[in-house]
Amino acid sequence: QVQLVESGGGLVQAGGSLRLSCVASGRTFSTYSMGWFRQSPGKQRDFVAVITRTLGTTYYADSVKGRFTISRDNAKNTVYLQMNSLKPEDTAVYYCAASQRLPSGVIKDYDYWGQGVQVTVSS
Repeated sequence: QVQLVESGGGLVQAGGSLRLSCVASGRTFSTYSMGWFRQSPGKQRDFVAVITRTLGTTYYADSVKGRFTISRDNAKNTVYLQMNSLKPEDTAVYYCAASQRLPSGVIKDYDYWGQGVQVTVSS
């Protein structure tokens, strides 16, 4: 069982930056691919970024490529999402998730989810 706890959300003006963190419980963090997803009110949950277990290869949704950076520190059981040049359309609840499968942008491939953290970008 893995528990994930996100932090770092908040209110920021357009063009600003935020860094989200997600801390995982347990000793097997390095065996999971870690992803970030987001969900706006009335919309489906969408893939944002994923990072592989040890090599740290990253993949991004087109909407965030060049602005967001996912990273991980296996020694701290933590995955990060650095968000720069934020836009109002980035407003959403952001979720981190853990998968024992190959890196994926598909929700059903993830085994564990955090509770989510709100990010609001004002125009």
